[in-house]
Amino acid sequence: MNEATPKAPGTRKSSGKPARSRSREFALQALYQHLVGQNEASDIDLFTRDLSGFHKADIAHYDALLYGCIEQANDIDALIASRLDRPMGEISPIEHACMWIGVYELQHCLDVPWRVVLNECIELAKDFGGTDGHKYVNAVLSGVAPLFRAAEVESDRASGKARD
Repeated sequence: MNEATPKAPGTRKSSGKPARSRSREFALQALYQHLVGQNEASDIDLFTRDLSGFHKADIAHYDALLYGCIEQANDIDALIASRLDRPMGEISPIEHACMWIGVYELQHCLDVPWRVVLNECIELAKDFGGTDGHKYVNAVLSGVAPLFRAAEVESDRASGKARD
C-alpha cells in the first residue's frame, strides 16, 4: 500500500477491534492530515467524526491523541528527533504520526502498558505505513519508553518480556 494514501479506518475488517484500537486508527488518519496538509485540528476532527465506524471508537482517547499530539508536537518531535538516524523531514507522515501517538501515550496514558503502546503503534505502522516502517517506529518508541516508564520497562526486561 502506498503510504501517502492510507486506507480509511472503516475499509478493513475490524469488527472485533477494541474501541481504543479504533481510536488510534482514526487519530492516525487525523494526524496524517495535519502533518501532510497542515490542516487545523478542529477541521480535521469534524471530518474524522463523520467517517464510517467512528462511533465505535473510544472518543475520549481519540480526542486526547488528536489534540494532545498536535498541542505537544514540538516536544514530542524533540524526543523523536533525538533517536532518529535521519532528518525528521525524511520520516514518512504515517511513521511520524505513529510515533506521535506512541510518545503521547507513553507519557500521558499510564493506564496503557508500555508494551501495548508499542504493539499498537507497530501494528498501525504495519497496516498503514511503508514496508519496514514498523521497525523504525519500534526502535524509536523502544528508546523513548524508558524516559516515561522506566520501572515498567525495567521490570519487563528483568522478566524477559521486553521487546528490544
